[in-house]
Amino acid sequence: MIAVIPARAASVRLPGKLLREVAGKPLILHTLERARSARSVSRAIVATDDESIHNLVVAAGGEAKMTSVSHRSGSDRIAEVANGLPSGSVIVNVQGDEPLISPETIDRAVEAMLARDEHDPSAPDIVTVWEPFEDAREIVDGNNVKVVVGADGYALYFSRSPIPWPRDESLRYGGDATRAIESEPELLSTFRKHAGLYVYTREYLLAYTNMEPTPLERIEMLEQLRALENGARIKVVEAAGRSVGVDTEEDLEKVRRILEEAVLAA
Repeated sequence: MIAVIPARAASVRLPGKLLREVAGKPLILHTLERARSARSVSRAIVATDDESIHNLVVAAGGEAKMTSVSHRSGSDRIAEVANGLPSGSVIVNVQGDEPLISPETIDRAVEAMLARDEHDPSAPDIVTVWEPFEDAREIVDGNNVKVVVGADGYALYFSRSPIPWPRDESLRYGGDATRAIESEPELLSTFRKHAGLYVYTREYLLAYTNMEPTPLERIEMLEQLRALENGARIKVVEAAGRSVGVDTEEDLEKVRRILEEAVLAA
C-alpha cells in the first residue's frame, strides 16, 4: 500500500506551515514519519509543488515528487502521482498537516479497504476515519468537519456545521447548541469529527478527480461531498487516537506542546 502525502507550499491561514519547526524538525517530516510507521504502508511519497519541501524530504531520506502548482486540491495533486503508479494500487491520502496521525489509524483504514469484496456493489469506494470531539467549542468551529454515519458504517453527510443538530436540547437553552452541549456533555458522543485521511484504489481516485466540482462541495468547501454527490460509498472507521490538523497558529502551538512533551518523556 502506498501513502501519498500532499504538501502544498501556499497556505492562507498559516503560511509556510509545513516547513515550520516542531520538536526539532519541520512539520512535514513528522507526518512522513507517522505514515512510514504504519504496518500497511510499503512506500510513502510526499507530493509537493515546492522545491524547498521536496529537497528537505529527499535530504531526510524520504521520497518526494514535484507536482504542478495549478492543482485545485490535494486529491488532484495525489492523482498526478497516482498516474505513474501501477494499476490496482491502493493509495492512502495522508494530509501533510496531520503530524499526529496515528500509524494504527492508517492501518485500520487500509484494512477496511483491503477487506472489501470488489465485486460487491455495496463495497466502499473510499474509506475514511472519525474521532470523538473533546468539547463544544470544537463542534461549533467550522474548521472542524463533522460526519454523520449510518447504521451500516457509511457516511451520510459531511459538514462544517454542527450535525446532527440537537434540536430539543438546544431549545432548552434558547436555541444555543453550544450551551446545550456544555450543559449536557453526554451530547458530545452524538458528534463525530472527520479526520483528513482517505484510502481508495488508484482507479477510483483517477475517476474522482475527473469529476466536476459539485454544488454541495462548493458550498461547504469539502471535496468528499463531490464523491457523495456522485454516488460514492464512503466507509467511516473510528481512529485509533486523536490527531490535530494544523490550520492555525493555535493548532501549531498545540501540536508543538504535544510533540515536545513526547520527546521529553522518551
